[in-house]
Amino acid sequence: MTYDDNNIFAKILRGETPCVKVYEDGKTLAFMDVMPESEGHVLVIPREAAQDILDLSAEGLAAMMATVQRVARAVDKALTPDGIQLRQYTRAAAGQTIFHVHFHVLPLWEGARLAPHGKVMVEAAKLEPIAAKIRSAL
Repeated sequence: MTYDDNNIFAKILRGETPCVKVYEDGKTLAFMDVMPESEGHVLVIPREAAQDILDLSAEGLAAMMATVQRVARAVDKALTPDGIQLRQYTRAAAGQTIFHVHFHVLPLWEGARLAPHGKVMVEAAKLEPIAAKIRSAL
């Protein structure tokens, strides 16, 4: 499978599609998932064009993982969840639906149920206050 430059994350990276940014640097971008499974669900992507973790360069992976850790720490500080789950899907059979490598940072609370993956879209106006809390903890 060849990398598709028209996937939604590529469009976000080019500024063609808006997102609620949490963090960015020269190699990565972290933003709120518009179909969150939990409050504070953040996605982390590399700026490098790679459809999955197997296509990503070692440098791109190192940068992405550093951002995943940085964002997870900020989520933990800002939202004080009981736990944090990190997810990464490689290929459709594993559940990948957007073919630009990405990590999910999911804050979890005891007894709270996750929303279904990719089913309910939330408006940016509702995500921005949560993103602001996370940004303030960076």
